[in-house]
Amino acid sequence: MKNVFDHVVVAELAARVNALTPTTAPQWGKMSVDQMLAHVNVAYEMVYDNTHPKPSWLMRFALKTFVKGKVVGPTPYPKNSPTAPVFRMTGAKEFAREQQRLLAFIERVQGDGARTFEGRESPSFGPLTAAEWNVLFYKHLDHHLTQFGV
Repeated sequence: MKNVFDHVVVAELAARVNALTPTTAPQWGKMSVDQMLAHVNVAYEMVYDNTHPKPSWLMRFALKTFVKGKVVGPTPYPKNSPTAPVFRMTGAKEFAREQQRLLAFIERVQGDGARTFEGRESPSFGPLTAAEWNVLFYKHLDHHLTQFGV
């Protein structure tokens, strides 16, 4: 798994994000490119913006027990995987705004560094290691950039 705390990897991700245009079509799935960018930004909003409701204790238990391993484990996401309601996007989003937000988020994660993420609390999964945060961020972003052919 590539390392989102490495500036070389961040430059590669930024180039891929910058290769997207408002008319880039998905190779699978239902989201438009603007919706995909907004969708990917949710993971970073949960870390930095605290704008999404936290799951109940019961839902968090279920997420930690049944979902966490799939999210922070090495196995790639299958195409057309189901997503949590907070990540579902409807309606048009502002492409340029979502693209710039994503670029700022990936730069911020790299700038904050692995130490900042070691043991950091995930709203859904509880404390994660820096390695788990890396997988969570990289695998999700790579999955969707691949979905859009970049």
